[in-house]
Amino acid sequence: MEFALCSSSLDMSNLCFEGLRCNTASLPLNKPFLGFGFLAKNENVQESYCNSKRMVISSHLLPGHLEGSFMGKKRLEEPSRKLEFVRTLLIDNYDSYTYNIYQELSVVNGVPPVVVKNDEWTWEEVCHYLYEEKAFDNIVISPGPGSPTCAVDIGICLRLLLECRDIPILGICLGHQALGYAHGAQIVHASEPVHGRMSEIEHNGCRLFNNIPSGKKSGFKVVRYHSLVIDAESLPKELVPIAWTTSTGTHSFLESQNSDLIPDACESQIRPGISFDTFSPGLNNGTSWSFSHSNEVQRRKILMGIMHSTRPHYGLQFHPESIATCHGRKIFENFREITLDYWQRLRSTFLNERHVFYTACMQLHGASQLFGVPRAGPLECNEDALPFRENTRRRQLLGNVDEKNFFSMSSLSSFPESSIGAKHLKLKWRKFDQLASQLGGARNIFCELFGANKAENTFWLDSSSVEKKRARFSFMGGKGGQLWKQITFRLSDQSDMAFKDGGYLSVEYAQGTTRSMYLEKGFLDFLNQELLSFRYDEKDFEGLPFDFYGGYIGYIGYNLKVECGMLSNRYKSKTPDACFFFADNFIVIDHRYDDVYIMSIQEGNTANTPWLDDVEQKLLHLEASAAKKLGKQPSQPAKFSPCMAGFLAEKSKEQYINDVHKCLEYIKDGESYELCLTTQIRKRVGDIDSLGLYLHLREKNPAPYAAWLNFSNENLCICCSSPERFLRLNRNGVLEAKPIKGTMARGATQEEDEQLKLQLQCSEKDQAENLMIVDLLRNDLGRVCEPGSVHVPCLMDVESYATVHTMVSTIRGKKRSNVNAVDCIRAAFPGGSMTGAPKLRSMELLDSLENYSRGIYSGSIGFFSYNQTFDLNIVIRTIVMHEGEASIGAGGAIVALSNPEDEYDEMILKTNAPAKAVVEFQ
Repeated sequence: MEFALCSSSLDMSNLCFEGLRCNTASLPLNKPFLGFGFLAKNENVQESYCNSKRMVISSHLLPGHLEGSFMGKKRLEEPSRKLEFVRTLLIDNYDSYTYNIYQELSVVNGVPPVVVKNDEWTWEEVCHYLYEEKAFDNIVISPGPGSPTCAVDIGICLRLLLECRDIPILGICLGHQALGYAHGAQIVHASEPVHGRMSEIEHNGCRLFNNIPSGKKSGFKVVRYHSLVIDAESLPKELVPIAWTTSTGTHSFLESQNSDLIPDACESQIRPGISFDTFSPGLNNGTSWSFSHSNEVQRRKILMGIMHSTRPHYGLQFHPESIATCHGRKIFENFREITLDYWQRLRSTFLNERHVFYTACMQLHGASQLFGVPRAGPLECNEDALPFRENTRRRQLLGNVDEKNFFSMSSLSSFPESSIGAKHLKLKWRKFDQLASQLGGARNIFCELFGANKAENTFWLDSSSVEKKRARFSFMGGKGGQLWKQITFRLSDQSDMAFKDGGYLSVEYAQGTTRSMYLEKGFLDFLNQELLSFRYDEKDFEGLPFDFYGGYIGYIGYNLKVECGMLSNRYKSKTPDACFFFADNFIVIDHRYDDVYIMSIQEGNTANTPWLDDVEQKLLHLEASAAKKLGKQPSQPAKFSPCMAGFLAEKSKEQYINDVHKCLEYIKDGESYELCLTTQIRKRVGDIDSLGLYLHLREKNPAPYAAWLNFSNENLCICCSSPERFLRLNRNGVLEAKPIKGTMARGATQEEDEQLKLQLQCSEKDQAENLMIVDLLRNDLGRVCEPGSVHVPCLMDVESYATVHTMVSTIRGKKRSNVNAVDCIRAAFPGGSMTGAPKLRSMELLDSLENYSRGIYSGSIGFFSYNQTFDLNIVIRTIVMHEGEASIGAGGAIVALSNPEDEYDEMILKTNAPAKAVVEFQ
């Protein structure tokens, strides 16, 4: 393999880089909002115009017009001394992959980076920590939605690139484009958006790619998430191309995995020791960098990397942090070595000038808690520093909504015990070996013990599909003992200006009394305090194979996204935003071994076990009469027709397809990589037998994360047949997510079914959907997990259910010791498979397209055990019956490869099982 050198003599005449010529100023025209640029103190401000809308920006954001002062004059150049670790300032451009970079840098650098939003610090604060405290050795600028030409999208990053010329900087995706734009290059639309797809990369052998192969069939394939590119022909002389695609074609992940390349063979193509990054004024692309323009798009090569000729600044268009990028960690290791060598050459006193206190803090766990900076770790947003321009941008995007309904991420510190009324819980349980099938199974046990009186105030977390070990345990119960209660939470009305945050909580106790209160800090804060108030003895549940020992069972609605970083909800939910039972008496069924457990928790020590005694006697009686209860509940046969079944759609086919086109435009303009567009269908069902309907649904469409919830006082029943786990935290502190992206109908024959399954497995579009959400969930887990612990044991497995094939991945990580259960929920809710990526920007766009609240749909059903374990599903394939109306939500991920007609058909497919169950049962 021949490598080109990073020098002015490199001949690029045979390369043709993609960069569609267009007016750069047109890029911000697609923004449906008004942006406000970063305004540093005591600076003159200039006005720019985007689509005839005024944008206020600082003069330093105009590339090529102002270079700023040389901040490096403040640093001393003295004999070298090797750094022991590398401290990175990671600028987050509101992306959903930033904490994948965080995880990589934590491992590579030996200390976690400090994550700061691109509008969180003033320029004075940046200068203080970079040049007075000397707190950082390098800077990494994250990907993000939008364009570097729009000040609201890029924040302080352009100024960092212009003025911090003496600090190593690596820009990724948006950060890469910012490096080009800051020095005068144009940002243009790519010939096509590429998200979640892979390309082979050729590079010039500079240090960032040291010991990484190059070229076709070299094994160097990377994941791309971008709609915009740097116009290679507009590169100024000081920016040097260092990487490009080998062709315009892209590859799916599995196609790359199934190639005939042998990884070890790739190493023979590596030329170690290549190092041409001298950062000398003589190194530039100058007139010797010639680009032959071609009108044939298929012959173009796309610019994938640049470096500055005189500064230690690099940019990569692709995502080295993606799970599917080859040699991604090596790139971060190389950047670390570049940083180490850079400071070694400059001076030796840098370590001596470090503050001893800071150095000690950075070597401790949770090192991101940086001296006086107003942060409490990677989960915290500085609410007081929320920028006016970000508020304005989102207000323009979402319409006239109350943006004050915003919660900062929870602090990692625990509530002091003295502020919470501690509850000392005692668990007692009994096990009955291999009894479940003798009693007619979970269905019969639930109906006999909890099915009376229309199964009012009952729950059933129902693993009705246990094939291939997808699920193992079911939990069921009803209104129980003295600790039982129901909590119902509704977010405050956005028009109610008397209460700008939080919502109203209603509590019904076992004794029949009720209590209402206003929660200023919201539901998740209340739940967190509840869980922290419990005291228990771990010996009580020793030997139990499951993770729920009593606690809260219910749901979290989609609108609680405002407690997880989203600024506001455009529409109010008709159903409560959260509703839970506190389950103190319940039954567990172990489907693997057919065992039955009866469980009871009480406050304090007591020898009385009346509920356990009573239920044991009922089970023994049920055993004798089980044979009488095995008959199937009759259902009324009805031929299902999506058009004639009596369901009314929130949007017509034409409206839904039009929304898909709008999503594609947002994706084209770089606003999102993937948008999970949804809609709902509704039907009046009157006083239907809700439990009978659920039993019919679970028979026709069994699922591993199914659920039945009946909140009688709310006239609310939920019949859920979800195949998807949102998030689980077990007693060992392991977090697991199992997102689904990619769905295909089952075939009519076995041969057709296998063909359709293979078609899903090989679909580049579905693989791209899945990969994007896998990287998003890795990011969400990475915010609360130990560095280096987040991994993907199963990527893009195809699972088959009664009506569909689905593509499923599994992501796991080890929870950090200084975060709790609710911190984990705040970091990941709503599930990324229901939002798209980047998550916050995608949710904003979806709120502007969907003209109703999703309500319970897209939220999560499951449990929070008193010992802080939890297991939650994604609410899909679900019938929500509220006040005599059945509603079913469905949708799909819109990506650059989406076909609008196909997306509509997929949405209809996902409604079939629950809608057919309603029609057949009526």
